[in-house]
Amino acid sequence: MATQANKLPFKGKSIYEGKFFDRAPQCLAAGKLTSQGETSEQCLRPKDERPPSPEVIRKFRATFRPDAGQMRNFYGTAYDPQRQWAVEMTHGIKTHTSVDAGKLVNPEPKTFFLQRLHDRDENNYPSHKRAPLGKSYDQRPGLPKGLDLASFTFGLPTEMEAGAGSLINPNKNYEQVFREATEGHDLYVRSHADYYPLERVCRSYSSPGFHPQKRYGIATPHSNDGRMTRETMKWLHETQADKATKIVSKRLEDFREKYQPQLGKSLDPIKDTMNVPPDHTFGALHKPDPYGAGDVIHNRKMNNILKGKENQRAVVAAIRQQLKKLNYHHFNNLLEAFRFYDQEGKGKITLSNLHNVCVKYRLPVDFDMIEKVLDYCDADKDGMINYLEFCNFLNWKEKLPTGLDDLGPPPLMIGTDYLFSKNPPEKLINEAYLVPKDPQTSDLTTSTIVKQIDFNVGNHSTSNAMYNSVIGPGGISSKSFRTYGIPSVRSDLSAPRVRRLSDRTNYGDQAFLYGLMCPSLYSQHNVYERDLLQPRTFEEIKSIFTNIGIRMCGEDMERAYKQAAMNHPKGHVSVESFRGLLDDIQEQQIRAGVHPMALGESQ
Repeated sequence: MATQANKLPFKGKSIYEGKFFDRAPQCLAAGKLTSQGETSEQCLRPKDERPPSPEVIRKFRATFRPDAGQMRNFYGTAYDPQRQWAVEMTHGIKTHTSVDAGKLVNPEPKTFFLQRLHDRDENNYPSHKRAPLGKSYDQRPGLPKGLDLASFTFGLPTEMEAGAGSLINPNKNYEQVFREATEGHDLYVRSHADYYPLERVCRSYSSPGFHPQKRYGIATPHSNDGRMTRETMKWLHETQADKATKIVSKRLEDFREKYQPQLGKSLDPIKDTMNVPPDHTFGALHKPDPYGAGDVIHNRKMNNILKGKENQRAVVAAIRQQLKKLNYHHFNNLLEAFRFYDQEGKGKITLSNLHNVCVKYRLPVDFDMIEKVLDYCDADKDGMINYLEFCNFLNWKEKLPTGLDDLGPPPLMIGTDYLFSKNPPEKLINEAYLVPKDPQTSDLTTSTIVKQIDFNVGNHSTSNAMYNSVIGPGGISSKSFRTYGIPSVRSDLSAPRVRRLSDRTNYGDQAFLYGLMCPSLYSQHNVYERDLLQPRTFEEIKSIFTNIGIRMCGEDMERAYKQAAMNHPKGHVSVESFRGLLDDIQEQQIRAGVHPMALGESQ
């Protein structure tokens, strides 16, 4: 017992455990036991008491800082399902092995049957009929007699051109090569803006103080001591060390965070003195407006606003559309459909009639929604739908005929002849509400009921009235349509004298697509359309037309200038208007026969 008490406590696994079999476990082992201590595995993998890292961060750590003894794994393949069998995968197309070289050198002997099959396949070639396979065809029997086969040749001789050496290094001096290289360079500069390296760009400046050989601007600073070279030769780890986190004073950082603006944070020096939660908002909470943007645009009154009623209006429109389709599929004309609805023969459809029809059609609609449908179709607000209202609001795309051939009084019910003998029922529709379908025909149809809530917007029409309509000549005129928004071409604004790069506004002075694809001859000389339409004085007009070669005496030009000024409401004369006037004068002279072109003479 004393021996066991003096034994050192042993923790862990013995190095000989599992390797040898103890045949005398009752006998104590000789010697003195010592503590095993830490193993090499525990040194390489110390016990980490920290919480485990998330799976998202663990895949990046396996890439940049793997554990000891672990292979570095790229984070992009951390969750790749193909990785577990990627070692056994092969890519590409599996090719078949060709014939071995031994079989080609020493082929196997063929039987007589295989040789006959091979000869039959070779007989299919036309060349085999003239010569055996593998030999050239002898064409001498087909040549003319007496032809010298050794010296006579066919075709045209090919002229020997210069070799590759003469093309690369021609036998020309420097002046000839330079003259051929620079020939036509001025045309390429004008058409393609093809300048030589370090060649000055001609920008056609017209300033009298400008000279193309002078240099303008500030010289670019250049360091001859090699500062830029030193920065390029700087090692990457030195640059990263410069960009590392700087250790600064906490008192200084607290001062900057409190009194200087921080990125993504609002500057509030007194936030420590405000005893309010972080999500507290100051100011009065405004009540939302009861109307929307559409109500403001259409100038609707407070009793006709539609904000908050969109869902209800959508349900009513869906019920109306379903009733229209059912009428179109079950009846031949609107008169039959109306009499099916009017089961009591009153000449009008009541709320109960409309509810019974929905039940027969198996439309699961609430009674409140049926009231809304009746209220929408009832234009005269008498609580019932007459035949005119039925034709306007329950006709699917105006495809059903009205059935106007038989528009007598409504059918009477059995047992009610006495009641209607004193007050006979009226006709289904008055003749005043019947209009012709087309000015060229005598067919009649019901008139359209104008029912809208946007009375302040003129010429309002529903989508049902716009079917198969065309805007333009022969269709609906868009002159009375109300326009909204800001125009894309702001011709109402004057273009600024100096236009900024961020200014994307089109002031009406930009060219259209045809002008960009086919530029005019004037634009190549930096003369644009606004220059031709700009008002000019008599001296400017005279100088411009004299320089382009138009010879006119002073009296004729002054008379033409006055006539061009009379054609303009403000008396302005531009280059374009003066040129048009000269063309009109020349046309009048040709028609009168006083112009040399009219007499066939050359000017």
